[in-house]
Amino acid sequence: MDALLLEYLPILIFFGIAAAMGVGFILAAFVLAPSDPDPEKVSTYECGFNAFDDARMKFDVRFYLVAILFIIFDLEVAFLFPWLFPVFEGNLFAFWSMICFLGVLTIGFLYEWRKGALDWE
Repeated sequence: MDALLLEYLPILIFFGIAAAMGVGFILAAFVLAPSDPDPEKVSTYECGFNAFDDARMKFDVRFYLVAILFIIFDLEVAFLFPWLFPVFEGNLFAFWSMICFLGVLTIGFLYEWRKGALDWE
C-alpha cells in the first residue's frame, strides 16, 4: 500500500506547488498593485457603457447575440483539432464525417448571415 501511495507523491507535490504559486501571485498582486486607479481605468469601455453605472440598465441584445455566435462557432472549430489524427492515418470515414460536420456548420453560418445576426447597425 505504501508503494501505491508513493506513486501519487509527484501529483501531490505538483498540486502543492501550484497552490503555493496561485496564493503567492494573488498576495503579490494585492501587495504590489496600486490602490488608486487612474481616470483612464475608470473611463468608458469599448462597448460604450460607463464603467460604474446602474447594473440594471438596458443592455443591447446584439452584444449577447454576437457573443453567443462567437462561442458557438469557436467551439465547433475546436472539434477540428482531434479530427486531424484519424485523417492523417487514412481513415476515410473520419474524413467524410467531418466534411458533413463542416457542411452543417457552413449551413448554420449562412443561415445566421442571411437572418442578419451578424450585421451591426
